[in-house]
Amino acid sequence: MVVGLVVGKRQPRPWIVSDELWSLIEPLLPEPSPKLVEGRPRVPDRQALCGILFVLHTGIQWEYLP
Repeated sequence: MVVGLVVGKRQPRPWIVSDELWSLIEPLLPEPSPKLVEGRPRVPDRQALCGILFVLHTGIQWEYLP
């Protein structure tokens, strides 16, 4: 007998930042400064935060991050 198994219900991914949480965090972030050197384009702040939370939650190494 399996206790606590919910079929068909997906658990939310804890590393996905909700719109409600993002509306609280975004005003606290500084405006990005102009890019002075060429290189890789800047990743959006929300996407970067989701990546950080994914690494912290799963324990994956940074070099294996998709």
